Amino acid sequence: MRHQKTNVKLGRKAGPRKALLRGLATSFVISGKIKTTVAKAKAVRPIVEKYITVSKKNDLASRRRLLRYFYEEKAVNKLLSELGPKYIDRKGGYTRIIKLSNKRRGDNAPLALIELV
Repeated sequence: MRHQKTNVKLGRKAGPRKALLRGLATSFVISGKIKTTVAKAKAVRPIVEKYITVSKKNDLASRRRLLRYFYEEKAVNKLLSELGPKYIDRKGGYTRIIKLSNKRRGDNAPLALIELV
């Protein structure tokens, strides 16, 4: 049953929303931190944490699973070579969301910084 299993829609249909989250996740893995809105940061956090957990098991199956999701191979290589071994002993909670005091100028959206712990 799907009771209380909603996801954030971010004002988009399913296809553009998935593409947005894939792009955010790819940028986040490559750079280590990104500044975005609070809603987008909260939406991308479980995705990134799931794939960091996958990358801890550094084998061919996990590489192929990561290549299916991320847009750039550079992100997959960083996950498998740096982030997976870095968090091998940690059980979860690889990211941190810091709410910023300033709002976006155009639409007054609350901004946040999401970064690796």
